[in-house]
Amino acid sequence: MEMLIDFPGGARVDAHFGDFVVPTDQPPAGGGSGSAPTPFATFLSTIGTCAGIYVLGFCQQRGIPTDGIRLIQRMRTDPLTRLVGDVEVTIELPSGFPTKYADAVVRAAELCTVKKHFEHPPTIRVTSALAA
Repeated sequence: MEMLIDFPGGARVDAHFGDFVVPTDQPPAGGGSGSAPTPFATFLSTIGTCAGIYVLGFCQQRGIPTDGIRLIQRMRTDPLTRLVGDVEVTIELPSGFPTKYADAVVRAAELCTVKKHFEHPPTIRVTSALAA
């Protein structure tokens, strides 16, 4: 997979891949207009949305309605490093959710590909190339 990253103006930085564009921006205090989430917020959102895809699939396969199901994602930042040190995803299940599936839906969410990449991060290299 290849993504093209460009600079459409201001503090915007967008990622293009396939037929999609993922816009990012900085808040006004950071020199942007706040027109889109920051790259880091977009990055963090992939944890909960990926887990959500697995919860959705689990429910759809069993004919369980998803009305009232929510995932709440909380991050804790290490005050020394200022990096996220802990991420917690809570799956809120409505009162009508079958109790026999409460643990199984958590196991389904834990199959999330983003979570697996956090547990076994890839090597990231940054290089430059001058245009000819």
